[in-house]
Amino acid sequence: MTVARRTFLAGVTAVSAAKAASAFARPRKGPPKSVFLWGAATAAHQIEGNNVNSDYWVLEHIPDTYFKEPSGDACDSFARWREDLALVRLGGLNCYRFSVEWARIEPEAGEFSQATLDHYRRICIACREYGIEPVVTFHHFTSPRWIAALGGWENPVVADHFARYCTVVAKHLGDVIGWACTMNEPNAQVTSYVIANGKKWAKQPAILAQAAQMVGSTRFGAYFLGDAFKVRDTCLDAHAKGREAIKAIAPHMKVGLTLALQELAPAPGGEALYRRVYENARAPFYAVAAKDEFIGVQTYNKALIGPDGYLPPAVSVMRDMWDRDASPGALPAVVREAHRASGAPVLVSENGLNSTDDRQRIRHLRASVEGLADAIAEGVPVLGYIHWSLLDNFEWGSGYVPRFGLVEVDRSTFRRMPKPSLTAYRVLVGEMRRRHRWA
Repeated sequence: MTVARRTFLAGVTAVSAAKAASAFARPRKGPPKSVFLWGAATAAHQIEGNNVNSDYWVLEHIPDTYFKEPSGDACDSFARWREDLALVRLGGLNCYRFSVEWARIEPEAGEFSQATLDHYRRICIACREYGIEPVVTFHHFTSPRWIAALGGWENPVVADHFARYCTVVAKHLGDVIGWACTMNEPNAQVTSYVIANGKKWAKQPAILAQAAQMVGSTRFGAYFLGDAFKVRDTCLDAHAKGREAIKAIAPHMKVGLTLALQELAPAPGGEALYRRVYENARAPFYAVAAKDEFIGVQTYNKALIGPDGYLPPAVSVMRDMWDRDASPGALPAVVREAHRASGAPVLVSENGLNSTDDRQRIRHLRASVEGLADAIAEGVPVLGYIHWSLLDNFEWGSGYVPRFGLVEVDRSTFRRMPKPSLTAYRVLVGEMRRRHRWA
């Protein structure tokens, strides 16, 4: 389906008509497969709004919710996706990583929404028409309510449900997707659990009980709730089965998974805990990624591990809004580790900074990319760099307070307002393309 240029641009706000017209001049069919990917990322639940059939919508609305606020309308991107693509193009980027929402596509077990699949197909086609490679995540944290009512990702049967879902999506979108991320950060929960030395979140039993009641079940499970090791093992199985399902339908597609990977090192006395983190939350995922066409690296922070968990960051380092060490050198360090451990080419599928200081974001972005260039010069195969995030969006339990976006979003009008960092990113991409053949 052709998306008319006038229609595509009609919704763009806070972007001058001249700039937008220039950004979308001379439509193309998408970049060649060998082109280094420069992009920005979003996730469905965080930007689309009103994801009412999802497990996270339930968690946002129980009495003892741990969410600062509900996601609500989010950034209204289910309706305003053309504006978001216009901003990707305005940034001079050639790829857009976004997710398709399982809870919208399969709101009841075995019942698939043709209209929703068509919606995501239109986004993919529009991306390709304007030279933007769609990098599509099949599962970005949220699942249908009926999956939660089965016990969520603790239940091994969910891996088979996920594979069926991947088959349906691949059949409908496989000819317009070149890159697929099966799952987003399936190692994150087990990382947190091991770092906490096996201590369970005190509020979790009450949360699970209330959520189970909301879905009319005796149990409830989600990506970050329940037995961390059972969730991990189901996710590993789901990735392998999802990859097989996708490749059976679309063998041309590059398939991988994305991992939450801080730059970690043991402080004196923290060696044993560091090993437990690596062996339980990294090594199993590196092993499964060895069979993939890429490994997605998602890096934001650097941390030292002591005998009882993370140590406070040094006073002199760059910090984010959560007072974490946001040293840009974390990215190249993790990229080297991920490739060394898995053998797979690396796609930086997320990297960015939670900060209200956009000048700091620009410094962080430039330093991170320069460090990445050093790793590439050493021979590490890096396929692309995707910034998190395109928009200031819903950040899970923290609500709308964090600021990762290259674009500000007015919470009342949904007006998109590009920050200086979007322009700085475009300039940086241009510089890197001139300086490096791989770019």
